[in-house]
Amino acid sequence: MAETISLYILPLIILLILTTALIKKVPVYEEFIEGAKDGFKVSISIIPYLVAIIVAVSMFKASGVLELIKQAIGNFLPSEIIPLIITRPLSGSAALGIFSDIADSLGPDSYITKLAAVLVGSSETTFYVLAVYFGSVGIKKYRYALLTGVIADVISIILAIWVARCFFLANSGL
Repeated sequence: MAETISLYILPLIILLILTTALIKKVPVYEEFIEGAKDGFKVSISIIPYLVAIIVAVSMFKASGVLELIKQAIGNFLPSEIIPLIITRPLSGSAALGIFSDIADSLGPDSYITKLAAVLVGSSETTFYVLAVYFGSVGIKKYRYALLTGVIADVISIILAIWVARCFFLANSGL
């Protein structure tokens, strides 16, 4: 039943949109072209923000700060998790790459892989959101949004570690 519904849901939504547009006499093709033009303008306007994020992540990795943080915090957390914690607020794709490396090297059933999965699922790409989304609509003053996002990231990291310990370490007999 679910497969049948999922097979037909997208064509039904498209048909519903086109039928509604036909009833309301909306010029669908012209509106689509206008939307595509607006989307292209937004894409062009966010390129500097994306470049800034990419440069910042590359500089952070090349600077050696990540290794220093690993050494400082490595006694409290598994060292494999620290790059994920630092990268997740900056870039979702980089965090998924780190998660993939963790899962490949340690296996899907290891505690560290499960902890990494909880961390990726419970945190947000705060700086990416601020740079791209706020930049695309022209918001320049985002001090409170930044503060709120960083606080949410810290809380999500702490809770993710706690949840992973409660669920995965308690059940593993360690």
